[in-house]
Amino acid sequence: MSITFRGDSIQIIEINETIKQVAPTDVSILITGESGVGKEVVANSIHHLSKRKDKPLIVVNCGAIPEGIIESELFGHKKGSFTGAIEERKGYFEMADTGTIFLDEIGDMPLATQVKFLRVLETGEFMMVGGNKTVKVDVRIVAATNKDLSLEVLNKSFRDDLYYRLRSINIFIPPLRERKSDIQLLYNYFIDTYCKSNNITYFGIDEDAFDFVLNYNWPGNARELKNFCESILVLNPGKKLSLTDVKKYLRIDSAESSRALPILFNEDLNNSNLNDSNSNKDKDFLFRALLELKSDIIDIKKFLVNLNIQNRQNQYYPDNDKQDLNNDFVIQKNILMKMTMDDIEKEVLIFLLDNNNGNIERVAEVLRQTPRNIYRKMKSYNINR
Repeated sequence: MSITFRGDSIQIIEINETIKQVAPTDVSILITGESGVGKEVVANSIHHLSKRKDKPLIVVNCGAIPEGIIESELFGHKKGSFTGAIEERKGYFEMADTGTIFLDEIGDMPLATQVKFLRVLETGEFMMVGGNKTVKVDVRIVAATNKDLSLEVLNKSFRDDLYYRLRSINIFIPPLRERKSDIQLLYNYFIDTYCKSNNITYFGIDEDAFDFVLNYNWPGNARELKNFCESILVLNPGKKLSLTDVKKYLRIDSAESSRALPILFNEDLNNSNLNDSNSNKDKDFLFRALLELKSDIIDIKKFLVNLNIQNRQNQYYPDNDKQDLNNDFVIQKNILMKMTMDDIEKEVLIFLLDNNNGNIERVAEVLRQTPRNIYRKMKSYNINR
């Protein structure tokens, strides 16, 4: 098993450095991030790099245990302490003695149980359900959640004292869409691992299909990418994967598009025969999306009224319909409505290249695209920077 978190992005390099620093200690760790980013992988790495690596690692999903029995599961119970307790049973904390306990979805732990958990954090002591003696354990605690615990504290669903105690060391794992350089590495790893374990031959993937994979939003993060790799291999045996194959499994739906900006360089949109009404709606949506792009496009209004747009005025307006350009938002949008999707793409690409000193990697990051896709677009629009 790998003892580091897979990825070559700056974020993952920093996470691996943090893991190496904190693993040899006994300090409690809180791991945060969206579902599927790999919080359990980080917890495993911490344990296997610690001095407890030869001791038990007990994994507990707090969200999967009913509230009525979670204390019994965590702390154990005495015989006869409740209906069905026909014998004494050790809890997860006692099972993890001298080792590590990983409490996944800690944000779902009931408030009453949080009180007892805080005591374990502070003293290493607890009492079994139905017991009257204190049990002492030596356990390293690693917790994880996909919730914003600070908001849970404000909503009174998570204890503030427990939150402040846990967050002393917080490892945040960014979503996969924010570290695109890791997608190719993880894709190759998942493909290679699955092929070896199932004796499957991988025949490769077309360039445009892999571009789609790289630019997909991955709302399910690394878990979704892993499932995708396994499914597409099984259901497309003996062939090179095409864009059509990929699109069968990666569908851009409304739920996903609401979470992130749209992909600006969309070949299907550029090549489709949209009617005027739909085209206008798409351009209006794209315009609003561009305004939401922070940093480099923060002053896009000024860009739209610069000399380049003025020189193109005759192209977009007939002689009897010329308008003076000013800083008014509606006038700017009307200009965009006369532009084709290719015009908009080209203008935005030129703007970002100029304002980032021709840095392709930075432009790719802003547009959530791959550098290869940016180079390809520059070539198609004959942009030299």
